[in-house]
Amino acid sequence: MDPMKLYFDVRDIFRAPRLALSGKKVIILMQANLVGYTVYWVLNYLGAAAHGMAFSDTWAAYGLYPCVLSLDSLSGIACVLYWIGVAFWFYAISLGATAVSRVTYKQLKGDEFYSGGDAWSFVKKHWHPVVFSSISLGLILVFLFFLAAIFGLVGKIPYVGEFLFVLPYILYFFGSVFTIYTGIVFLVALVYTPAIVGTYEEDTMGTVWHNFSITWGQPWRIILYHGALVPVLVLGAYFFSHAWISGYGLINAVFSHEWLMGSKLLNIVGWATQAVHPGALCSLLGNTCSICIACCAGCGSLLTSSGVALSATELVAAFILAVFLFLLIVSVVSYTMAVLSVGETLMFIIFKKRSDDDNLLERKDEEELDEEEEDDNFSLDDDEFDDDSDTNTGAGEEGSTNEADQDDSETEDNP
Repeated sequence: MDPMKLYFDVRDIFRAPRLALSGKKVIILMQANLVGYTVYWVLNYLGAAAHGMAFSDTWAAYGLYPCVLSLDSLSGIACVLYWIGVAFWFYAISLGATAVSRVTYKQLKGDEFYSGGDAWSFVKKHWHPVVFSSISLGLILVFLFFLAAIFGLVGKIPYVGEFLFVLPYILYFFGSVFTIYTGIVFLVALVYTPAIVGTYEEDTMGTVWHNFSITWGQPWRIILYHGALVPVLVLGAYFFSHAWISGYGLINAVFSHEWLMGSKLLNIVGWATQAVHPGALCSLLGNTCSICIACCAGCGSLLTSSGVALSATELVAAFILAVFLFLLIVSVVSYTMAVLSVGETLMFIIFKKRSDDDNLLERKDEEELDEEEEDDNFSLDDDEFDDDSDTNTGAGEEGSTNEADQDDSETEDNP
C-alpha cells in the first residue's frame, strides 16, 4: 500500500485521536501499564511495610492505588522503593510508547498488518536508547552540577578564591546557560525518545543528538504543536471514557430491573466498583490537574457498594467483575497515552521533513532492508540451484551420449 498523505504541518496533529483509536495500540500500552503498575504496586506496599504499616492498613488507606510518598515522616527505604517503582513504570510506558510509535510509523507507510508482536520484537532489539538516552542526559546534568560544586569550593580558598571566581566568570555564565539548556533537552527527551527510536531506529548517541537538535531547531513548533495536541488529547480521553461509562450505565440500567437480576446485580456491581473505583485518586487529580477532570468527570455516575453481605458465589462473581472493570480503566488510560504517543510520532516526522527535507515515510526502514536482503539471498540460492541443475542435466546428457556411442562401437565390433 502507498504511504498516507500528510500535510507535514500542524493539521496532521489532529489525526492523533483517530490513529490512536486502535485495539492494537491500546493493547500494547495496556500491557506496558499493567507490567509497570504491578511492579509499582508491589514496591509501594513493600515501602509501606518498611514504614511500619500492616498490609490491611495499607489496603484500607490506598487499595489498588498506593502512594507512600504521601505518608508523614517517610523512611529512606520506603522513599527509595517508591521512586524505583515510579521509574520502572515510566520506562515500561516509554517502551510501550516506542512500540506504539513503531506501529504508527508502519501504518503511515501503508503497512496495516504490522502486529503488536512485531512491535515488541522491535522494542526488544532497540530498548537501549529508550532507557539510556534520558539516563545519559541526567548524568550530564549531574556532572555539570558536580563541576559547579568543585568550582564553588575553589572559590572558598582565602585571598585567591575571589579571583578564581571572577576571572573565569564568563565561562561559568555560559556553562550555567548550557546546563539550563541541557535540562530542557532532558525534558524533551522524556517525551520524544520513543518517537525517535520508533521511527528513525537510532542508537543512544543518535537519540541524544536528535533531542538536542529538536530542542535547538524546533522550539516554537514543539510549543505550538503541543498546544494543538493537548486539547484533542483531552477531548479524545473525555469521549472515550464516557463511551465506556455509558456502556457501564446501560448494562446496570437493563440488568438491574426488578424483573431481571434486580438487587443481586446492584450488590455485585457495587462491590466490584467500590474495589476498583479510584475515588481518592480522582479527587486528588481533580484538585491539582485540570486536564484530569475530563477523565474523572463521570465518576459520580458509578455505583457504590450497598454494604450488603454477599454470598460466596456473588463474592467470586464480584471479584471477577472487578478485574474486568480495572482492565477497562487501564484501557482508558492507555488510549490517552496512545494519543500522546501517536501525536509525538507525527511531530517527529514533521520535524524531520521541515528541518532536513527528509520524508521518513519514503525511507526504507531496517525491516524492509532485511526483507530485501532475504529476497536477494533467496534469488541467489535459486540461481545457484538452477546452475547446478543445468550442470547435472548436461553431465547426464553427456553420459548418455557416451554410453550410446560405446554401445554402437560394440555392435560394429561384433557383427
